[in-house]
Amino acid sequence: MKIAKELKDTNIAEYLLYMWQLEDTLRAYGCDAERVEREYVSQFGLSAEERRAEARWLSDLCYMMREEGKLQSGHLQMNIGTLSLMTDLHLELLESPKHPYYSAAYYKALPFIVELRTRSGHTDAPELENCLECLYGVMLLRLQKKPISTETQEAVTHISKLLAMLADAWRKERDGDLEL
Repeated sequence: MKIAKELKDTNIAEYLLYMWQLEDTLRAYGCDAERVEREYVSQFGLSAEERRAEARWLSDLCYMMREEGKLQSGHLQMNIGTLSLMTDLHLELLESPKHPYYSAAYYKALPFIVELRTRSGHTDAPELENCLECLYGVMLLRLQKKPISTETQEAVTHISKLLAMLADAWRKERDGDLEL
């Protein structure tokens, strides 16, 4: 909960990746709140109060996953909503003449995004979802200590730059400091 809140405040793209990872973690525990508390939350060395708060939050996420039918795959509606808001901002930045650097980063990443969409078959998904899926997949490969091709690393470089710029714009918009 604390990590999610910090990421949501500082980097919305990292927040969403963290939430996707958390969805997968909860699935690995069968969305069993007691098991999540006993086997997962207990690892973090939290105070009793922090542990209760974390367990309650994760229990609520498990409940939402059950209610939304996301026990096997997919993302919680709140995460889909966040992605939708990110996409709205992304499109506003692309249309704005005040953000040429964002547009330039997008067009550098676009060939990689097109290739990702084609390879994944998720051509109907928002482009940002494809970008986040790429970063999430690479994160999983790194955790498994599997090699990452030069082409994939190049895609990650351009996509990461684009998402970092979007996250910065998100934070500025939240703070009332973004001119479109």
